[in-house]
Amino acid sequence: MATTEDVATLKARIANETTKHTEKMEEAEETTKQRKTYGRIPHSGQIFVVPQTHDMVSTLLSPSTPKKSIDIAILGVLAIHIGLFFTLPTALRTPILLVLFLFWRASYNFGLGYLLQAQSKYGQLVFWAKKYAIFDPKSPFYHIIREDIESKVQEEVKNGDYKFDEAPIEYNTWLVFRRLVDLILMCDFVSYVLMAMSCAEQPANEEWYLTAGRWLGGSVLFLFNLWVKLDAHRVVKDFAWYWGDFFYLIDQNLTFDGVYEIAPHPMYSVGYAGYYGISLFAASYTVLCVSLIAHAAQFAFLSAVENPHIEKTYNPPAPRKKSQNQGERPILDDDASSSSGAVFTEQSTSERGLMSLDIFNSVHFSSLLLAFYLAAFTLLTPSTTAYQVLFIVHALLWRLWHSVGIGAILVGQSNNKSYVRHFLKFGDTREDAWRNWKGVYFVSLSMTHASFVAAAWKLYTFPSMDERFAIFSHVVGLMLIALQVWTAFSIHESLGEFGWFYGDFFFDLPSPHLTYSGIYRYLNNPERLIGCAGIWGIVLMVSSPAIFLLGLFSHVSALLFLNLVESPHMQKLYGSQVRREAGVAKTIRKAIPPPVADQVRMFQGSVDKIVHEATEFIEELLERSKPRLPKVVLGLVKDTQARFAPARLAIQLLNDTEDEKSAPQQDAAKYSLNILNAQRRGSSDTLTVPYGEPITLSWTAPKDHSKLDWIGLYKISDNGSREVTSIASMGRWVAVTKDAYDTKVADSGIISSDVPHASDPTMVTGEVCFAGEKSFWQNGIYEFRYHQNGKHHVMAISKPFEILAEKVMEMDGTGEDVEGVVEKCLLPVVRRCFDEKELAPEGAEDEFGDVVKEEEAKRIVYAVREMFGVDLAPSVVKADGCVKRLAWRVGNARKVLAPFSMRNLRPSSPTGISVSPPSSPKR
Repeated sequence: MATTEDVATLKARIANETTKHTEKMEEAEETTKQRKTYGRIPHSGQIFVVPQTHDMVSTLLSPSTPKKSIDIAILGVLAIHIGLFFTLPTALRTPILLVLFLFWRASYNFGLGYLLQAQSKYGQLVFWAKKYAIFDPKSPFYHIIREDIESKVQEEVKNGDYKFDEAPIEYNTWLVFRRLVDLILMCDFVSYVLMAMSCAEQPANEEWYLTAGRWLGGSVLFLFNLWVKLDAHRVVKDFAWYWGDFFYLIDQNLTFDGVYEIAPHPMYSVGYAGYYGISLFAASYTVLCVSLIAHAAQFAFLSAVENPHIEKTYNPPAPRKKSQNQGERPILDDDASSSSGAVFTEQSTSERGLMSLDIFNSVHFSSLLLAFYLAAFTLLTPSTTAYQVLFIVHALLWRLWHSVGIGAILVGQSNNKSYVRHFLKFGDTREDAWRNWKGVYFVSLSMTHASFVAAAWKLYTFPSMDERFAIFSHVVGLMLIALQVWTAFSIHESLGEFGWFYGDFFFDLPSPHLTYSGIYRYLNNPERLIGCAGIWGIVLMVSSPAIFLLGLFSHVSALLFLNLVESPHMQKLYGSQVRREAGVAKTIRKAIPPPVADQVRMFQGSVDKIVHEATEFIEELLERSKPRLPKVVLGLVKDTQARFAPARLAIQLLNDTEDEKSAPQQDAAKYSLNILNAQRRGSSDTLTVPYGEPITLSWTAPKDHSKLDWIGLYKISDNGSREVTSIASMGRWVAVTKDAYDTKVADSGIISSDVPHASDPTMVTGEVCFAGEKSFWQNGIYEFRYHQNGKHHVMAISKPFEILAEKVMEMDGTGEDVEGVVEKCLLPVVRRCFDEKELAPEGAEDEFGDVVKEEEAKRIVYAVREMFGVDLAPSVVKADGCVKRLAWRVGNARKVLAPFSMRNLRPSSPTGISVSPPSSPKR
């Protein structure tokens, strides 16, 4: 029998265990709460729990997942595609399935692309959801949508984390958008596979080893594609898979490892390897061609839709900052001013680089001239053996110069600054040496590639149609060339002009810091392999032993250049910062089994040993032959400003047949337009609006006017008729009534609408504003037109008005006085050129170079040209980065151009307008 003490002890033990269990339950509950993903609506800041969703394959095809009406509809569409494959006649099956695939691919890249772009810019999908009240219990779609959504997040519905009626409309809209994505993507894939199966054939007389190789290669590509998709989904989850950040953001850090360390945008790049694997299965050039078109469309989708949204969402412009040295102006003598001016100009114009071809640039002109002579000589000479040998030797010599000659210059520059010393000896500066070096390297690189292409053309023979691999070799060859071109642009984007031209050989960095971004995130030296892909593409297309040997020599020379020139300098400059293993190598090492990895390491060690021994031999050979190397003779190169001619938008004529049939139902005399902020210029009757200023106008219309009425802005000379507008508004239009159109673009600019008229109860008025992209950014005479009922019948036309960037004629006085005049005139114009006024400079010294957009820079360039007669490039506006430096540049340019002016101006003062440049921003 238990004693009282035993009972007390037992109760205490039970109480203790209960307390521990409760604590564990609370810890588990707290852990569960911590594991929840929270979403945030960007514009409102609302926080909500994001339910866990599943991928489309498990949602649609898993028997354990409940199927609702939308799932059944999607599966029904897929079944129709499969049914067509088995029921259509052979002659019609392939064309119909091809058309179906192209339809779904267009729905993906252009349909979803349009919707996502509209959502990113204007929140269009959420706007439509609100306008048509699809989540309102009275909507006919309410129960269907709610039933479908709640079936996909059953756990969250049970525990109360998701309530359909209380969830943010942005999140619910995204869940509905997911179902559209499910339909399009599943149909896209199924129609592609069915089309490939319909086109599949067994090539006649194909050897067994080719068949085995084709199926083996196709299997590898298809399995690799499958791994890419699965691993990408593991990393980004449903949120990014379904473009969730177009609707809301999540407070969660994603670790981009695995497939995201192999290639940029793996979903769109290597993620389409399966297309080419299926093409190998089908042994059909039709499937291969369709795959290339689909892959190219996917890259266009990435470039036009995703990349701009990623930049806007995750890389917003930095806040505008004040100049660090406000009120200070360096006072320099003439020599110092000249020297500083050279540095200042170099900084401003360097952004053009290789990507902006300028025939007035001496380097570009020389390169084009040499390429023209080479092309003419190639095309006008016969393809005899003697000429073929000549072109091979010519390409060989250029490659030797580019690898050995350029390499020797860089090695000497790295060791003792020999190249810079040469220019200092003759009184030039390091900046002069840098500019001339860039010219030498650009010409050398251009002619090395051009001479290789010319030699390949001389040995190229057009294949006959009965050659089995002719089309295949040309397709693969063009793909390899495109890969090298993309690699070159990616390297330039990552390194900039400074890195592309080996700037760290010429300029001492105060604190050398090595970062791996862009393409270098995946590869340590992209030039080592894919940087020479185009060479092998040409070799594959030409199929000549001589070109093969030349291509092999070119690739080996590039590898030796990396090992003998770049690597030693990188090691000397950056030391332990140099990465031993790139992202691709790291991912592959983790993926392969340990025994295979050991064999790979052994093989790699053998290769490294051979390369090291070859490197030592060539270094010894170069050391012995150094006294015999010829001296390099270099010419001076001068950079000039590029002239940018603004492109004129093409005018799209409208079809007025429908408008002519539907005559206006209202009296045009009851409609009117009045510009509110236009000013009369002097004694003239012409109305004027300053360049870039938002234009506000009021309208008057009958009380029962159509809700689809709209106002457009046009050049006065573009319409010949005053009754019907005959050209498109090109986006420069505003609706008079809110929510009348299914786009938020129409509402942008509405200030007020349908306000009762003060003196006439049968009339209403409103105000609209045209600014930014809805206005014209060039001098000219314009007019507004009021159109009825969504058509192009004109009910009212405003008085003509002039948009004017007024010329600043007189700028006499001292340099500081002139600079002050330019600043005073330029600052308000620059402010008006910004779409986001909070980023616009408030004072002449406020920095805006990091936040100004390309289009805004072009507007400033046009204003400077019209006001001061000075033509600048948009890159100069970005590089100067503040009104003060722009004013200095304009003043000095006016001084340089003054002797060539056609106006008879009185002589300027002895001091002129030459001033010292303001200090450039530290970047």
